[in-house]
Amino acid sequence: MSRYFVVMRGLAAAAAMALLLGLAPAQAGQEDLVENALRAAARTFERALPQLDAVTMGVPTQEYHDALVQRRFASSLWATALDVQLVTNESEQGLCAGFAAYVTPAIQQGAVSLVMCPRFFLPGADALRETTILHEIVHVVAGTDECQAMAFTARIQKLATGSFQPVSEYWTRNKCNASRYRLPN
Repeated sequence: MSRYFVVMRGLAAAAAMALLLGLAPAQAGQEDLVENALRAAARTFERALPQLDAVTMGVPTQEYHDALVQRRFASSLWATALDVQLVTNESEQGLCAGFAAYVTPAIQQGAVSLVMCPRFFLPGADALRETTILHEIVHVVAGTDECQAMAFTARIQKLATGSFQPVSEYWTRNKCNASRYRLPN
């Protein structure tokens, strides 16, 4: 099993909680898709990083970098060091009914869980997977604001590649035009 799917600190308790929530470590094929998405997201972020401030749109860029690349970061939001635990949810119910991934709101044994749903693993969804990782890491380090996560992700993609994944429907559904965040031009 890849190091991306194992959090050494509090593993037994985190595994027990994951089983209670119906979550599981990724299977071999899924693990490859997640690792590829993580690498792609890290490359995109690294290209944008020189153009970012220490805090961009309320997202501490060093914490974001560490959470994305090292899966461990010193959280200013939680005032502690945390791991990012990657797990899958095989069910298409609950939060997985509407999302490709989500971050659990609670910290368990020093880790924040980033949960990948069945939609994350759809064939041919490489761009969705990378965008999803970039988006969810915002939630890991900065909180639950969907507009912030979408705007930050779009900015990273725009700085790195000159364009970003279209999110206008999601942006409208979350009433982000009324938020303090804006998508890049």
